[in-house]
Amino acid sequence: MTSHTPDGRHTGPGPGHRPRLVRELLLVAGLFAAYKAGRTLSTGRTGEAFANADRIWDLERALHLPGEGLVQRLLLPGPGLGELPVHAANTYYAAVHFPATVAFLVWLYLRRPGHYRWARRVLTVLTGAALVLHLAFPLAPPRMLDAAHLTDTGLAYGPSVYGAAPAADTLANQFAAMPSLHFGWALALAVGMAAATRSRWRLLWLLHPLATLLVIVGTANHYWLDSAVAAALLGAALAVVPRPPAAGRPPVRDLPRPRQRPAAEPVGAGR
Repeated sequence: MTSHTPDGRHTGPGPGHRPRLVRELLLVAGLFAAYKAGRTLSTGRTGEAFANADRIWDLERALHLPGEGLVQRLLLPGPGLGELPVHAANTYYAAVHFPATVAFLVWLYLRRPGHYRWARRVLTVLTGAALVLHLAFPLAPPRMLDAAHLTDTGLAYGPSVYGAAPAADTLANQFAAMPSLHFGWALALAVGMAAATRSRWRLLWLLHPLATLLVIVGTANHYWLDSAVAAALLGAALAVVPRPPAAGRPPVRDLPRPRQRPAAEPVGAGR
């Protein structure tokens, strides 16, 4: 489907045009392959990852940020709810990240094609920038840092998405703490849904990145600064990717200009 200006000029796909599904699936497969390649390239940098972790921990203390343990203590088993909070946090971390993002893109693809293209481009820029930073700055998460005195809640209480030996984990790069794609994607989802819908409740989508922030910090998988850097990268992606028209508002199109009628001749002219 293409659109044309009133004078017949071709302008490419219209804002409501749905991209080809095969192309989109290939793009997702390419991003996943890039992530796996990043995991391979980061092998053997354990010492650098722990040295960077010490630097981040010291920087957060110098900035007087609250310790990640403040959030974790709210999740650990105690009187009343027992292990329910920590199990819920681990499950949220393990089971919500990818399915929520996929559901977000599928909904936009089916209902808001123009916003889908925008969100896909934003996520691509964000993820690409994050992978570059993962390679340039390997970082051990706080659950591995002795100075943090935090519990690896995934291994201690389950469920866990990571292997017990980070250096031998072939499924995930456990030294890719900064930036947090868990938080970056969650924030992108909230921004995308708020932009693509007109409901007065649409800002409630921000509860998803807020819950994600508390979960990734409370489970000791990320530092506060991991989320701050992810938010900064998302802001940069939003700045460089052109936004689609606001939801419910059709794009402004150039209308043909009315032909100018010749001025009426004065009465008696030419006599």
